[in-house]
Amino acid sequence: MARSSTSPDRRTTRTSDDASDATKSELRQWGEALVVAVVIVVIVRTLFFDLFRIPTPSMEENLLVGDYLFVSKVHYGTRMPMSLGVPFTSIHVPGVSFPYTRIGGFTNVQRGDAIVFNYPPDEGPIDRKTHYIKRVIGMPGDTLAVRDKMVHVNGRPLPLGRGMQQHWLVRKTGPRHQIPRGRMEEIGVSEVTPTQSATAVRITATPEGIRRVSEFPWVESVEPYVLPASAFTAELYPPGRGYTPDNYGPLHVPAEGETVTLTAGNWAAYRPIITRYEGHDARQMTDSTFAIDGERTTTYTFQQDYFFAMGDNRDNSQDSRFWGVVPMDHVVGKAILTYFSWDHEAWLPRVGRILNPIEGDELFRDTPMMEQIPDSLTARHRPPAPEGRGAAVEMGPVAASQSPSSATLPTSAPSHASD
Repeated sequence: MARSSTSPDRRTTRTSDDASDATKSELRQWGEALVVAVVIVVIVRTLFFDLFRIPTPSMEENLLVGDYLFVSKVHYGTRMPMSLGVPFTSIHVPGVSFPYTRIGGFTNVQRGDAIVFNYPPDEGPIDRKTHYIKRVIGMPGDTLAVRDKMVHVNGRPLPLGRGMQQHWLVRKTGPRHQIPRGRMEEIGVSEVTPTQSATAVRITATPEGIRRVSEFPWVESVEPYVLPASAFTAELYPPGRGYTPDNYGPLHVPAEGETVTLTAGNWAAYRPIITRYEGHDARQMTDSTFAIDGERTTTYTFQQDYFFAMGDNRDNSQDSRFWGVVPMDHVVGKAILTYFSWDHEAWLPRVGRILNPIEGDELFRDTPMMEQIPDSLTARHRPPAPEGRGAAVEMGPVAASQSPSSATLPTSAPSHASD
């Protein structure tokens, strides 16, 4: 019987080759699985929902710094990509763009919705602009104004909603009285700032917080703190009107298909919309005549809806008061859930905020705060301030010059983003 001629060295080589092939096969499987996972993530985050993190306090106390948000793209309809580039980054191919298109959707943008959108003043493709989050206050076709801090929509007041906060002026019966620091967060007060009057302080608080402050026996009166026009130097939208965050407008919010008569009075508000967001060349010929794409006209018809958006933290938010309205083609989606929250100061998760739904127009359904405080503690019976600007106490230079923050969102969670 003939013996096998296979040598030990040859058997060793064959065994090594089999092991090498098995290793390559396993690596290939892992590689294929990784590619499939990446493709699925890109598809889901592009078409259905996205994840964002809150980096600034402009939406407090409803959305806190360190909140991680689940943002639905299907509520308003998925906006298809408008540029070609690396997903979820600002890297794109210059000069390549696609028309604005939405598919699906089962609801329209509503007043009170917390929306994520691309920051309108940024340059570049729309879907590569920085992400912001604000709350919709003015709808298409509305006329919005702010009078002594109170928002008015179409002439009707829209009081500060639940969990929103602003500056309040609290007058005390004596200079020694103060809110215990340990109770501030508990009652809904985030900041207490001294004024040049020993018996008055500026408090940043929610409606519920300032209601509870008004119950202290040493509180003489409570009223919105209205920043004097002389203390505000930043330019608001539209420029040249002398508006402040506390006394703003009126400003009309354009609606799709709406035709307006162009005038010298509204040109400053409409021209940026016509040129920047609707892509036309526009210039003023005379006080009553304008040229759109070289043709003289006195009217203009808007091509899409616009929204007036504001932060819940009214005195620490850079919003539509500063840079104008939000075009519909800039809207990314609706923030519907806080799926996680991290307290960077305590270095602990906020367990109570995990899987919290994000409220919408129901925030405005509570009884307005000023109606919950006895008349004797409000400014209703005080003499009106000059020029209807509301009462104000002079602040120190630091407190008066604080600039609003903008809720800039990272393009992908959980990476860091600056204001």
